[in-house]
Amino acid sequence: MTAVLDVLRCGADLTVARALCVLVHGRGQSPGEMQSHVLARLDAPGTAFLLPRAPGASWYAARAVDPLTPDTRAALADGLAGLRRLIGDARAAAPGLPLLLAGFSQGACLSLEYALAGRDAPDALAALTGCRVGVAGDARPENLAAGLPVYLTGSDADPWIPVEAFAEAALVLGRSKAALRTDLFPGRAHEVSDAEIAMLAAILDDMAAGRAPRMASAR
Repeated sequence: MTAVLDVLRCGADLTVARALCVLVHGRGQSPGEMQSHVLARLDAPGTAFLLPRAPGASWYAARAVDPLTPDTRAALADGLAGLRRLIGDARAAAPGLPLLLAGFSQGACLSLEYALAGRDAPDALAALTGCRVGVAGDARPENLAAGLPVYLTGSDADPWIPVEAFAEAALVLGRSKAALRTDLFPGRAHEVSDAEIAMLAAILDDMAAGRAPRMASAR
């Protein structure tokens, strides 16, 4: 069984939506918390949101910056398979709509790994407080679709994603030729800031209008 057990659907109905967003929660969180902490602050009327739920509120047991073990690899593969199935179902239900894959914290890390696996790529990626899963010595794919718009954020004060891991992810994304914007917020707590919400809204506004997301300051 894949890791996605159920999905919270909110925002625009698929019959009238102009963009799709799969939004992945972090460790110890739920789709409902993504709805109240992120979507309630986000102005994106043309977007249909799909919020998957991890079993036990965690996509994998280890910290993102721990070396990969067989158990972590298995849990990660299960979560990625769940995302792949969800994205495939969303595209089948709303063919032709642009799709943003977004996540916060552990959900951002899972989303980064999904995009770097190089299969069934989203049209854009937003990793809010994210990094690679594992360490530099681990065998990890770098098969990002060239030119993929990516928004990566972090904080120098985040207790879960060290600034060094954020920087490593930015290096990998740059090396993979992403259309990359990174924002590092000094002193920001482990949360989604207003600036990140504004940038997410700008990305979705571009996608709903049929434009490639412009990785510039929120408009």
